[in-house]
Amino acid sequence: MRVNRLGALASALLLAASVSAWAQPPGPIAPGADANANAAANAAAPAQAPQGRSWSALSAQQQQLLGRFRDRWDSLPPGRQQTLSRNASRWLSMTPEQRTNARARFRAWQQLPPMQRALVRRRWQQFRQLTPDQQHAFVQNFRTFSHLPQQQRAQLRQRWLQATPQQRAQMLEQERSQRHGQRFARPWRGR
Repeated sequence: MRVNRLGALASALLLAASVSAWAQPPGPIAPGADANANAAANAAAPAQAPQGRSWSALSAQQQQLLGRFRDRWDSLPPGRQQTLSRNASRWLSMTPEQRTNARARFRAWQQLPPMQRALVRRRWQQFRQLTPDQQHAFVQNFRTFSHLPQQQRAQLRQRWLQATPQQRAQMLEQERSQRHGQRFARPWRGR
């Protein structure tokens, strides 16, 4: 049973080494944020058909938040305008606590070395390419892994890092089969 539990968490270890930085995508652009923040937001923004908005189409609150872009708004690509206006709307809809958390994530993002940022962006794109079921399974595995005691997480991480590719594949297969078995076992539990 312990081996199955370790196998069930093995998939979370695939990306756990740098997951803390990208478990949540960078928050919206905070007032005073630099160009790196804008690049991070664009990397995390969903792909949509670009449709520019005129400056006057923005709400007064959005204009205030995006004031530093006013003079060059019309020269920005439509996709960039859309991303900025969407992030401004998102920022304005946040509670003070959510804004504080977003600022903290942004500061953590800014402090990452460029190579680490590139890795985070690449892994975020990989995550976004997963099916919704795979994304859900990954998030669940990450949450389970996050709630383990520090010592157990370190042991699992070490076990994963020391495993051969074949052993890793076996761990992942055990996790998948256990998850598949649990999915079908649940309806009959407690009857």
